[in-house]
Amino acid sequence: MESTLAKIDIRQLSKEELEQALVDLGEPRFRGRQVYEWLWRKGADSFEAMTNLSKPLRQTLEMHFAIQAIVVDKVQHSSDGTIKSRFRLHDGFLVESVLIPVPDEQRFTVCVSCQVGCSLTCTFCATGRMKRVRNLDAAEIFDQVVAVNRQSEEVFGHPLTNIVYMGMGEPLLAYKPVMDSIAHITSPEGLGMSAKRITVSTAGIAKMIKKLADDNSKVNLALSLHAADDAKRNEIMPINEQNDLASLMDALEYFYRKTQNRISYEYIAFQNFNDGLDDAAKLLKLCRRFPVRVNIIEYNPIDDAPFLQSAAHRIDDFARFLRDRDVMVTVRRSRGKDIDAACGQLANKE
Repeated sequence: MESTLAKIDIRQLSKEELEQALVDLGEPRFRGRQVYEWLWRKGADSFEAMTNLSKPLRQTLEMHFAIQAIVVDKVQHSSDGTIKSRFRLHDGFLVESVLIPVPDEQRFTVCVSCQVGCSLTCTFCATGRMKRVRNLDAAEIFDQVVAVNRQSEEVFGHPLTNIVYMGMGEPLLAYKPVMDSIAHITSPEGLGMSAKRITVSTAGIAKMIKKLADDNSKVNLALSLHAADDAKRNEIMPINEQNDLASLMDALEYFYRKTQNRISYEYIAFQNFNDGLDDAAKLLKLCRRFPVRVNIIEYNPIDDAPFLQSAAHRIDDFARFLRDRDVMVTVRRSRGKDIDAACGQLANKE
């Protein structure tokens, strides 16, 4: 049997290239459009699934092309309804996605990964302790959405409503595959989801935030802030040494002025580190330059990290300080902690 390594990865082809490839095989051009629809609108993971194509054509496609679909390796169900899926990629590497259901609000969110590992070494994050191996390609990110959407419909009877690029890896360091995956997810020829239901999260890379604005992206943007002064942020997020808060605020303001897209600050509360009212006052100053929402997140302890979860009353006081000064604040209680699926816990653990 011919090795898939000798075949063309069909999802690397544009629609026009795919149409031409089918013409080169002696097929009418519209066959290329049919194959493209199977790949990106219906999420087909095999040529055999393309049932409106003749069997000989499916066999021809199998001879010349490969669909390097991700494969479910392991699924874990949390007591709170959260579902974590581990996927095996074509080269054997593993990534994780998380389905976060809120049935009472008809909200079903998938948290997707964009890199195998991560290069940013944030001290509180399990993924940051893994070395970055490679970026996922657009199809591998797209496959996570398709697979978890199917899972959401099977388990909860409801399709995904939101997508967050907050899993393994830094999305703005995997910029092209992330943006290409969003293009397929939002395209009428793809999944047709609204870009307003997609949030890209970043640890803070100023020049790439500006590029996102210049590319006129329609997605929401979340900054993983976690500290409102440079000294503390340097301590927990080494990326801040090259992208300090002043440069990040300039980039975010540029993004907002150019796109009017929603911006949020993700702020993990660490006991006696960044959860005092003096910290809240510093955060308040960062909320004054442009409209922003603040999501305060419970810390999810990981092995050997030097942090403790902030007490509930400290988080509540912190949130109240901001709300009383007209900042939109949400306190996010962690989901999926019992299966290492909560924020900062994704690390392909057995």
